[in-house]
Amino acid sequence: MAIIDRVHELVAPIVEAESVELYDIEHNGGILRIFVDHADGIDIDVIKRISRSVSHILDETDPIPGRYTLEVSSPGLERPLRTPDHYRRVIGSAVKVKTRPNVEGDRRVEGELTAVDDDGFDVAVGDEVRRVAYSDVAKARTVFEWGPTPKPGGPKNPQKSNESQLPDKKAQTS
Repeated sequence: MAIIDRVHELVAPIVEAESVELYDIEHNGGILRIFVDHADGIDIDVIKRISRSVSHILDETDPIPGRYTLEVSSPGLERPLRTPDHYRRVIGSAVKVKTRPNVEGDRRVEGELTAVDDDGFDVAVGDEVRRVAYSDVAKARTVFEWGPTPKPGGPKNPQKSNESQLPDKKAQTS
């Protein structure tokens, strides 16, 4: 059994007990990352409890050879996309995709995720749609889009607008 599969088996019940979702698990070098998510966002206290419980179970079972650092967090605003389910959840969102070398077309694709199936997904780039197979993806993530840009010059000076509403002092003294 692969390390990630064994960690998933151990961690899933802990995460479910907190009524949150196990979004993903990553093991790169000396870092084990566990991403948890909830529709209403993740509370730091929940992350702390999950981290303590996961640390305890991993110390007990020792599924990872050698030393590693455990990180438990939310997947963030710009979340990694690895599984077909990850892609399905964000249909209609902006995504950035980097394909593996030697895949036909541009290696970097950025646009709106428009369709997903068991083999791959479609990204609308301008007026064109690019089909990408999951096996061709080196890396993919959502793109957080900020709201509208504020107008140049910033907000009006509230001090000045209040002054114009004050009564004229000369008119009151006569």
